Amino acid sequence: MKDFPKITTRAWLVVALLWPVATLNYLDRLMLTTMRDSIKAGIPMTDAQFGLLTSVFLWVYALLSPSAGYLADRFSRSKVIIGSLFVWSAVTWLTAHAHDFQQLLLARALMGVSEACYIPAALALIVDYHRGPTRSLATGLHMSGLYAGAALGGLGGVLAEHFKWQSAFNLFGTIGIAYSIVLILTLKECREAQPSNAENVPAEKVKLADAFGYLFRESSFWALLGYFGLLSIANWAIYGWLPTYMGQQFKLGQGAAGMSATAYIQVASFAGVLIGGAWADRWSRHNPRGRALVPLIGFCAAGPALYWSASTSVLLAAIIGLVVFGLARGFADANNMPILCQIAPARYRATGYGVLNFAACALGGAMTYVAGALKDANIGLEKVFQFCAGGVVLAALLLLFVKPKKELANA
Repeated sequence: MKDFPKITTRAWLVVALLWPVATLNYLDRLMLTTMRDSIKAGIPMTDAQFGLLTSVFLWVYALLSPSAGYLADRFSRSKVIIGSLFVWSAVTWLTAHAHDFQQLLLARALMGVSEACYIPAALALIVDYHRGPTRSLATGLHMSGLYAGAALGGLGGVLAEHFKWQSAFNLFGTIGIAYSIVLILTLKECREAQPSNAENVPAEKVKLADAFGYLFRESSFWALLGYFGLLSIANWAIYGWLPTYMGQQFKLGQGAAGMSATAYIQVASFAGVLIGGAWADRWSRHNPRGRALVPLIGFCAAGPALYWSASTSVLLAAIIGLVVFGLARGFADANNMPILCQIAPARYRATGYGVLNFAACALGGAMTYVAGALKDANIGLEKVFQFCAGGVVLAALLLLFVKPKKELANA
């Protein structure tokens, strides 16, 4: 077995420093979905237009993700992270000052531009520091910050109910700007991430065309691309419309619906990244496909559970199904970047993840808009979620076609 570099305190410090950024990343983008009634009362719009606010964010995010990932491979990962946080936090603050639908739509598009740079750079920096037996767990711990942000997104609905919908955007935008200054002083590049061998070259020599050429020649990357896209259809339908569905189906208030639609899934996902990360790290020592098999098992259970949640009239039953889905999503998020590391060398990882984000967010954005349009046409959201349940199982089966390269299994 390959000898791995010692995992230092700095490696875990990087995960700790990025966890609040991950939290703000999803909190800032998702809290809008939990304050639908308050925003529509202040800025009149149709349900399709409300869905478009999330869709335009995702479409812009998707279009820029490959280039944003390339920036992190080409230049400093830490500087890309800090710049992304500062700009999207400023845009979050500006969102509170939108006075009509067009201004709100523009703010969401600008947020897509700035947030696109974060996740590929952050995950690439983490796997630079964590090579081998801690990679899935470290990645999963970082991704748990996204769950915290999604769960706290329900605070948007609570603040909108008790104050003004603008309050949350003012508050969290200011927090993000302040934290970006903290990162300037504390977040550093991994100096050991550039081994002197033929497999890796200095980041400044990476070319976008070379990265695309390598990635798209790999059949495993195509399977991973399909997997990401199908999962994102379900994820963004849930992010965008589950608060509305929970409120209408179970007669919950805006704040309670927002928390019910986010908190249970995110808490389960947090448990999932710990369980799935540790499980995959252990399994991969004996079977390099272990990192892909863990989420495969999870989603084969999550598909039926999601269908059940969308078919029941009992709140507790729906929550149980959402918890199962949340666990499986945790299994996936702990292993997505580690799986990519098994089929792409270090110099192309952020670019590769950016391409995966492109497919995921383009399809997720389309689904968010379509769900709103279907709702305007009096087609129930439960039909949308039942459709997504089938996509989740199909996504899991695509992982059977991802084959790790021996020379990259734990590189």
